[in-house]
Amino acid sequence: MTATKVALVGIGKIARDQHIPALAASDAYQLAATVSRSGGTEGVENYDTVEALLAARPDISAISFCTPPQVRYAGARAALDAGRHVMLEKPPGASLSEVHALEALAQDKGLTLFATWHSRHAASVPAAKAWLSDKTVKSVRIDWKEDVRVWHPGQQWIWEAGGLGIFDPTINAFSILTEILPVEVHVTGAELHFPSNCETPIAGEIRMDGPDGPLVTADVDFLWEGDALWRLIVETDGGTLTLNHGGAIMEIDSGAEHSTGREEPGIHGEYDGLYARFADLLDTNTSEVDLRPMVLVADAFTLGKRLDAPEFFDTTLTED
Repeated sequence: MTATKVALVGIGKIARDQHIPALAASDAYQLAATVSRSGGTEGVENYDTVEALLAARPDISAISFCTPPQVRYAGARAALDAGRHVMLEKPPGASLSEVHALEALAQDKGLTLFATWHSRHAASVPAAKAWLSDKTVKSVRIDWKEDVRVWHPGQQWIWEAGGLGIFDPTINAFSILTEILPVEVHVTGAELHFPSNCETPIAGEIRMDGPDGPLVTADVDFLWEGDALWRLIVETDGGTLTLNHGGAIMEIDSGAEHSTGREEPGIHGEYDGLYARFADLLDTNTSEVDLRPMVLVADAFTLGKRLDAPEFFDTTLTED
């Protein structure tokens, strides 16, 4: 099998921590180039712009975008216009309309567009979906709390319009929620806490209804101290399912049912799953663009009540 030559655009923390190791571990890909103002990664050809990459490397057929969402659209559109397949880090864009436009362009060009949700590839998410498939869901509790200084050190873009703030990690919870629930949900209200010097929220409470009324409550916080708390608790007519560590560990009625064997929070193997899925989509020349998690975030912004919070300062500002 010939490895697909892929380029990474945006060599920041998530690219170094997840994308580059996942590509190195896969026989399906060759990391052939990068686009980064920071100089890329050792031993790989780097370009300053997407346009320069596209002009110089017609042999690279797939491009994976890891840049902040606010600056992703133009590069992704240029890649599709140039006939390249595209993979998008979550969230797939700064707005829904951007991603709809990219999806339409990919379809017109006959190219693959993959809007990724890495948390759906956490070890216990498929098992949770299977267990819930024949259950009646009575309530869902989401606790998604982490320390932004640990998980997003110096990333100023996250506090700028389009950067999502606390919804950058919370959208991971929403991606799991929309994957595992056997019913659809929609946002009905929210209280969002905005630092006075930031354009995006740092904490919030979100409520959602299912087909028969109130169903989901979410408590999310970017100033959580200690180990990250990434948990969903689903009460059903057949028992209580708990997903911990971002979907890595599943328990039914407080008894261990499925686990990766890892007890610590973090992202373990999820990007291997993403790139395996991308390879499948490339082989079948199909796209995967599920925007339900992003719709929930957009509706929380639309319906949410804005509450003032103290100023937030991060003195380690570094970004790609």
